[in-house]
Amino acid sequence: MVSTMKELSDYDFFDPEFLVCPYEFYKLARERSPIMELPSPKANAKLFLVTRYDLAIEVLKDTSRFSSNFAALLVGQAEPDDELQLIYAQGWPQANTLLTADPPEHERFRSLVNKAFTSSRIEKMHDSIQQVVDESIDGFIDRGHCEFVSEFAVPLPVKVIAQQLGVPPADLPQFKRWSDAFIALLSHLISREQEIQCAKDVVAFQYYFRDVIESRQKQPQDDLITDLVNAKVAGERPLDMVELLSIIQQILVAGNETVTSAIAAGMLLLIKHPQQMELLQTDFSQLQNFVEEVLRLETPTAGMWRVVTRDTKLGDVEIEVGSLILVRFDAANRDPAKFAAGEGCDVRRPNASSHLSFGYGIHYCLGAMLARKEMHIAFQRLLLRLNNVRLAKDGYQYLPNVLMRSLKYLHIEFDKVA
Repeated sequence: MVSTMKELSDYDFFDPEFLVCPYEFYKLARERSPIMELPSPKANAKLFLVTRYDLAIEVLKDTSRFSSNFAALLVGQAEPDDELQLIYAQGWPQANTLLTADPPEHERFRSLVNKAFTSSRIEKMHDSIQQVVDESIDGFIDRGHCEFVSEFAVPLPVKVIAQQLGVPPADLPQFKRWSDAFIALLSHLISREQEIQCAKDVVAFQYYFRDVIESRQKQPQDDLITDLVNAKVAGERPLDMVELLSIIQQILVAGNETVTSAIAAGMLLLIKHPQQMELLQTDFSQLQNFVEEVLRLETPTAGMWRVVTRDTKLGDVEIEVGSLILVRFDAANRDPAKFAAGEGCDVRRPNASSHLSFGYGIHYCLGAMLARKEMHIAFQRLLLRLNNVRLAKDGYQYLPNVLMRSLKYLHIEFDKVA
C-alpha cells in the first residue's frame, strides 16, 4: 500500500489555495518543525514561520530581540517601482506608530491613543451598535435568505467606525474601498496593476482624512478624531499629521476588516455546529465565551511579522540578525498543548480567551474591547431574530491572504423568529 502521509515540503505556504485552509499543515508544522524556514519575500533576509503557542508568546513579548519595525513589508512589491513611488510621493510617508513601533516610541503612541479608546466611550456605544445591527437585519429578514458578508458583516463595523470617526454615512463606500486596499497590500498576492490602484486609494484616504483632521483642529466634535487631535500626555508632544494619518489608517482597518471577518466566520461556525448554536439560543450567558471561541478558531489576523534584531536562538533554532519571523496566531490558537481538542468548536471552552487573536504584550490590540462588544451585540440579536440558520446552495468562499483570514461571501437561509 502506498503511503499518502504528507510531508511539510509538500505544502507551498504562499499558494492562495493553501492559505484558504492551512490547518493540516499547521498541525504537521507544530509537531515536526514549529520554527520552520520559508522562502523569504526579501532576498537579503531569511524567513521563519512560528506555529506553536509557547514560541509565539516568546517572540511577541520580547521586543528587544524581535522588533515590530516591519513597515517596509506593508507597501507591496519587494523591488523598487518608480510608478508606485511617484504615487506614494503625492501623499504622506508611512510612520511607525502603533503596529510597527518599538519601545520607547510605541509607549508614547499607545498612551496618546489610549486617551481616545476609553472604556467609557466604548460603553456609551452599546445602543448605537444595536441600532446598526437591527437595521441591517431588518434589511433581509423578511426574505429568509441573504449574502451574510455584504449584507451584515461588512456594513456593521464600517458604520460603527464611521460614527466614531465622525464622518458622514454617504462616504461609507469610500471607507470600504480604502480598507480593502490596505488589506490587499498586506496579502502580497496582488498584481502590479492592482497594487497601483491600491496605492492611489491609500493617497486618496490620506487627503480625505487630512481635511477631516484640519476641520477638527478648528471645530472640535465628540468623535475619535477630535480625541486624537487633542490627545496630550504630560511631557509628550501631540500627534502630528503623519502620525495621525497612520493611526487613523490602522483604526480603519483594525476596526473594520477584522470585525467583519470574525462575525462572518462566527456565523459559519454556528451553521457547521448546530448543537452549539442551539446551546447559545437557550443559554445566552455563553455568548461572551462564544465570541472568544470564534476569535480563537477563525483568527481574523492570521499572523504578524517580526524582525530579528540580533543573532539569537528560538527554541532549538539559531536565527540570524535581520531575519523575518512570521508569527502564526491562527496556528498557535489551535495548539493542543494550550487548547484541548484545539480544532473543535466549544462555546464552553474554559480558556478560550487565552487566544492570541488580539496579539500579546505591548502590541495587544487597543480596539479589542470595541470588537468584542460589536460581536457580542451582533450574535445576540442574530440569535434572537433568526432561527434554523443554514447554508444556502451558493455556500461560501474564503479570500487568500498571508496575514488576514476572511470570507469573500457566505450565503445563508433562515427562519424568521415570530
